[in-house]
Amino acid sequence: MQKRYGANEPKINSNKEIVLEEARHPLIDENKVIPISVTLGKNYKTLVITGPNTGGKTVTLKTIGLLSIMACSGLHIPAKKTSSIYVFDKIFADIGDEQSIADSLSTFSAHITNIVNITKNANENSLVLLDELGSGTDPIEGQALAISILEYLHNKNILTIATTHYQELKKYALATKEFENASVEFDIETLTPTYRLLIGVPGKSNAFEISKKLGLNESIIENSKNRINKQDTNFEELIKQIYDDKIQIEKEKEEISRKLDDISKLKNELETRQKNETNQEKKILENAKIEARNILLNAEQEANEIIKELNQLNSSEKNREANILRKNLKEKIKDTVEKEEVEENSEKYENIEINTPVFVKTIKQEGITISHISKDGEVLVQIGNMKMQIPVQNLQIIKEKSKKEKEIKIHTQTSKTKMATTEINIIGVNVEEARMIVDKFLDDSHLAKIQTVHIIHGKGTGKLRKGIHEFLQKHPQVKSYRLGTFGEGEMGVTVVELK
Repeated sequence: MQKRYGANEPKINSNKEIVLEEARHPLIDENKVIPISVTLGKNYKTLVITGPNTGGKTVTLKTIGLLSIMACSGLHIPAKKTSSIYVFDKIFADIGDEQSIADSLSTFSAHITNIVNITKNANENSLVLLDELGSGTDPIEGQALAISILEYLHNKNILTIATTHYQELKKYALATKEFENASVEFDIETLTPTYRLLIGVPGKSNAFEISKKLGLNESIIENSKNRINKQDTNFEELIKQIYDDKIQIEKEKEEISRKLDDISKLKNELETRQKNETNQEKKILENAKIEARNILLNAEQEANEIIKELNQLNSSEKNREANILRKNLKEKIKDTVEKEEVEENSEKYENIEINTPVFVKTIKQEGITISHISKDGEVLVQIGNMKMQIPVQNLQIIKEKSKKEKEIKIHTQTSKTKMATTEINIIGVNVEEARMIVDKFLDDSHLAKIQTVHIIHGKGTGKLRKGIHEFLQKHPQVKSYRLGTFGEGEMGVTVVELK
């Protein structure tokens, strides 16, 4: 049952209520059935369903009755999980035409016989379903009798649903407390029911409109309209206006629902984007931690090498060499201080214009912008003799420094060219940028007559290492290269021997 009909376990309530949401008759093709939603027992105890013939009133009545019986029998029902049913002592139904020639029963007599049985046996814990209440007899007497029957059941506190064509029942439901009108939607253009249940809206029989669509002479229709009481005509017009307003409201609700779905999707996209940006920030922090760890490892290795060299020298040589090493250490400290000043004096990249001094964070080099920010969020930066497209988030604007600071910086840059480093860190740089950086690094190292250098590229996916190795194979200054270790050997490093 659950798999075949998409059924769910209904909630059982003790408030004597029926709450069916998107309920479907299990014997109607699931590809054709239109779900209905209905409540009974909360704000009203009696529901009067009106509308044209073949409009779906009886199907609605049977759906409510059948699903109530299924729930009271412990079965799952084809409705949403939020549906709720009260366990009734008895469920009574008078549905269909039970006329009998053998028993001398007319349609009206057959209905009344059933209703007599219902009024005698129903109690406040019963559910009563009445189809075409009061039909089969004089309309004036029939509608009066129908109102009296509904009033009797209501006074006994019995939940009741009735279908009818009588206009007086519509009026009575509009004016009476704990009564509510409902109708089944009908498409006049196609002369077909939509089977959508509209709570709060009395239905129209649409006899004139249906007759006109089917080709009945218009003079007959006009003559029929003139024979209707003016007050009844006004009431029908009022019903039509209510019905049209209800349709418009339903359309607006659907539009609002679609827009809410769009807003929900946009909200989810923004949350996903924010999550991605947060992850990117975490990645940057992780890279910063790795870089700091690398600095410590490098410092430890350099310190070990210094101690080893000093132990191998005599006293006078130790002093001289110590002075040189001390000078080198001061230069490195100055370089570090300058980088910190760059970070402290940086501004937001939104202010980047042409000829703006910038610090490229990924390769730790200074340059100057020679273009505006592109649509892709990149800027063309001149770094020495190189021109590189750099994402703006990888740039920091360098504030203007005083003349004295400029002189110190020029002196520092000159010192750095004289003291080419033996290592370069290209972690986080793409292959194309890394090749340009390594090319300049190897040329500078060769000019400085350095024999062995280290290229720190990390382990990662191996794409950066592969790209650099392919580049080293063709470089004129490279004698040989191999994968090696650096510090504690935790980083991906290539050791290069220069010619």
